[in-house]
Amino acid sequence: MRVLEIWRYPVKSLQGERLTQAEVGVEGIAGDRGWALFDRATGFGLTARRVPDLLFASARLVGDRPEVVLPDGTVTDDDAVLSSWVGRPVQLRPASFSGERHYENPADLETESRWDPFAGADGAFHDNAGARVTLLSTGSTRDWAPRRFRANVLLDGSGEDALVGSRVRLGTTVLDVGMHVDRCVMTTRPQPGGIGRDTGVLKTIHREHDGTLSVGAVPVTPGRIAAGDELRGD
Repeated sequence: MRVLEIWRYPVKSLQGERLTQAEVGVEGIAGDRGWALFDRATGFGLTARRVPDLLFASARLVGDRPEVVLPDGTVTDDDAVLSSWVGRPVQLRPASFSGERHYENPADLETESRWDPFAGADGAFHDNAGARVTLLSTGSTRDWAPRRFRANVLLDGSGEDALVGSRVRLGTTVLDVGMHVDRCVMTTRPQPGGIGRDTGVLKTIHREHDGTLSVGAVPVTPGRIAAGDELRGD
């Protein structure tokens, strides 16, 4: 398999930016999930699990801080502007902030009003400490748009499931692939570019793939990956 696309998501649950190459450190692709929106009143982080509109904004890194592009084209990193868009007081926080990190999470597939909090990984705002870099192949996405799954690395080919438990090399980066990535309601959410709401996506993943799609890895040797790199055993 070879690297077809590389994606970085500077702000959790927002759209990200496609890269031709990326630096990879111990927490994953540099700048990936480095920021998140938090409700000032409740202290909970926001995700598109419960706030689907987040997926219609995008973020890009400018220096070491993200710029958010809102659906109307407004470019901002101002909390007041972001609060007005979200409809509640929010703060754009870096992963280095000191405090608890719990996120709003729907209690079931269809009802955003019922929710339970969940905690993610330390450091960058990844859901799982074992999935600092996520790998997904075109062979696994069927006729679904790969962007539904927000993987860091899209591989041209198939067979990423067999990588779990192995050590691989992409470019100069070495990764320990340790887990299958559980999938949630976010895979069903509408997104820009004509990706519509589709609850059948998650139902199919649960029925035919034990609720997982893509694999998660932890960098053991920092380095650089680039489009076209071949995935090799290390």
